[in-house]
This record gives sequence, C-alpha cells and structure tokens, in this order.
Amino acid sequence: MKRTLFLIVSVAMLAVSGMEIKAQDWPQYLGPNRNHTSPQKGLLRSWPESGPEVLWSTDVIKGFGGPVVKAGKVYLLDRNDETGDIMRCFDLQTGKELWKYAYDSPGEVQYPGSRSVPIVDDRHVYSVGPNGDLYCIDLQTHQPVWNKNIWTDFGGEKIPIWAISQCPVIYEDMLIISSQAPKAGVVAYNKNTGEIIWQTPNLGNETYASPVVLNIHGQYQIVMVNSSTNTFMYKDIPVTKGKVVGLEPRTGKVLWQYSDWECAISIPNPISVGDNKILIVGGYDRGATMIQVNKAADGTFSTTELFTNLDFGDQTKPPLFLDGHFYALYRTNQKREGMMCMDMNGKVLWKTGRNPDFDRGSMILADGLLLAFDGITTLYLLEPNPTAFKAISKVKMFDAAATNWSPMALADGKLLLRDQNKMICLKVVQ
Repeated sequence: MKRTLFLIVSVAMLAVSGMEIKAQDWPQYLGPNRNHTSPQKGLLRSWPESGPEVLWSTDVIKGFGGPVVKAGKVYLLDRNDETGDIMRCFDLQTGKELWKYAYDSPGEVQYPGSRSVPIVDDRHVYSVGPNGDLYCIDLQTHQPVWNKNIWTDFGGEKIPIWAISQCPVIYEDMLIISSQAPKAGVVAYNKNTGEIIWQTPNLGNETYASPVVLNIHGQYQIVMVNSSTNTFMYKDIPVTKGKVVGLEPRTGKVLWQYSDWECAISIPNPISVGDNKILIVGGYDRGATMIQVNKAADGTFSTTELFTNLDFGDQTKPPLFLDGHFYALYRTNQKREGMMCMDMNGKVLWKTGRNPDFDRGSMILADGLLLAFDGITTLYLLEPNPTAFKAISKVKMFDAAATNWSPMALADGKLLLRDQNKMICLKVVQ
C-alpha cells in the first residue's frame, strides 16, 4: 500500500510541475519528483571489480553544482570565480560540449565554485548562481530570455556566508525560488517572462534550503525551511529559531508554519511522508524532526511536532524515503554516523559509522536498488534494507578524498557524477 501511495503521489507531482517529463529525464535537483528516485529499469544487479563502464568524462571547474538531463542533453551550471557563471550543455551519449553561455558575476566565498542545480523544461533551462543571478536561457538559441538577481533585486547587500545555493522549482507557469533578501522570502516568477507573480515578506534567517512542492491535505503547497540564527558566525545578534512554512502556490499566502526549528545552517528541503506528515532534517547536531500538519473544519492549518531525533539527519540533502523507512548520509563537523536508516517513529535501525564511511554524498533509488556515492571517492550499489546495510558492489571513482558533495543524476541508463575536476558518465544498466 505504501509503495502504491508513493507511485500515485509521484504521478500527481508530474501533473502539477509544469514540465513534460519523459521516463529517461532527470530535469531538476534530486530527479523528476525531487525525491532521489528514478523510473529507470534494468539496472546492473552487480558490478565487476572495475565498476560500471565509463562512457565518457569531461573537465569541470571546482564546485558543487550537479547536472540535470532533458531529451538527451546534460545541463550543468559551472563557475569560474574570477569571471562568473557558465551554463554548459553536453550530449548525454558522448559527453561532447554542445554549447555554453557565460555571464559576468565574479566573486569567491568559502567553499568556492558552483553550488546549485538547474531546472529544465521543454523550452528553457533555469539556474541561480552563487551571487543570486537567476537566468532563463532558451534551449534553441542558447541565449537569455530573461534574467534577474534574487538577492540585490530585493534589498540584499552582502551575500550569505556560503552564498546563494538555490535550486529553483517549477509549478505550473511559475518558477519559484527563495530570495531570503530583506524585502522578500519566497518569490514566484512567470517562468516565460520573468514577471513577478507573487512574493512573500522575508521569512526569517538566511537559509541554503530550496523550496519544494508537497501535497498536504489534498492540495499542493510550497514548503520552505528557514534556518535558526547562525551563532557559529554571528555572535552579537538576537537569536531566533527557524521556521518551516507552507505557502499557497498561486498567491504565496502563508497557510501554516512550524516555528521551533533550530538548525543554524539549513540545506535539505523537507519531504512529505504521507498522512500529512513532513520530515525536516539538518546537520550540526539538529537531527530530524517529524511534524504533522493539521487542518481544522474552517480550513485553517496548524502543526504538531511528533518527534525529534538528534541522532538521525543529513547536512546537505533530504533523506530518501522508501516503504516507511528513511535512508540518509549523516556526517557533519561533529558527527560521523555514515549511512543510516530510521523508521517512521524516529527509531534508528542501523548506521555504518566509519565502516564504511559516508560524507555528504548523494543517493538515487532505481529499479529496487540504491546507487550511493560516499561524497569522497567511492560509489556503491546497495540493497535498501531496513534490517542492515547491504552492499552489493563498490568502486573507487576518484583518486583523492575531497569535498565531492554534488548530487548525481540518472537518465537513459547513464549515471552522472562529479568531483572537483571532472564529470563522469557511467553505464549502469544491463
């Protein structure tokens, strides 16, 4: 029943996204439904010692931006900190670079380089650079249709410490993104013209989380996480808690909020787990919190915290949810819990710790198997199982341990992953 519900929700999400998604596309952050899951079938059930076949590789500049795939083309927002952002398009079959568009936006922050994932529909590719530059680029002419700056347009001055890290989401005819500048929280643009359709007031502290569309009480809502005060970096300002906010997608009206979130550096978006429940996770010892969104007879909403478990979390990406269980990679500056599994009641069922070690890597569920990159050097083929960590195969992909935290992409039987120097395409189907 849970798997059936998962499939129904997935199909419904495709219907409202405003994107025509083919089975072999990976058009946005974390895949077709923004949940680490691919419809790909026919995966290899094990790998030779050398790993899956490498079809091609290409040089990239240092950074964390992950790829997306649409209609046989790969899109990646690359970056040269001395000059600016570069939208690059590659052929999925060969890795040949087909075109690129660069614009001026110099500047460097701690952990330099790119950090966001584009989103692509049938006509345009959209991306946000670390300085807040939002571009809509035509897939045929390879030129901008419109561009904005989600930070300076709304009164932003000095950018957040780790820059703008937004992955846009499409809902119907709107491109929705979190500005987090003084004069705006979440903003909805007409995806074809760049006209602002609605904007919320500022919703709180800086955040590195992106908005997500979730079905709550039978209606689609934009759900956004804002951080609590970053006391690591700001010692002399008032301390406030973070918020999780549900917005009406056509107007931006705030429908509900949970105001007891204490993660100072929120990065993962929340996930829906059915029965109007939402799981929020974070790093820096915040862990995981499950909330229930309630709807009264008069149509108003409220929230109830169901549990908080500080021993389960994920610093950079939301957990993968499958058959009533959550899988996450929980490593922060304080914790090295490795890959973990937790049930719906907040009980941790297993964790790998440092054996094997997992950093802030990436996972994809496909054909009943889990492709998991440890965020360092090694790619794993796993059986997702709530009783134990079950590795089928593994292969070392990169030579040196580094901050390889970019999300992967899977399309047409090809897995795309990158480190700080190159992007690699692997054949992972039979």
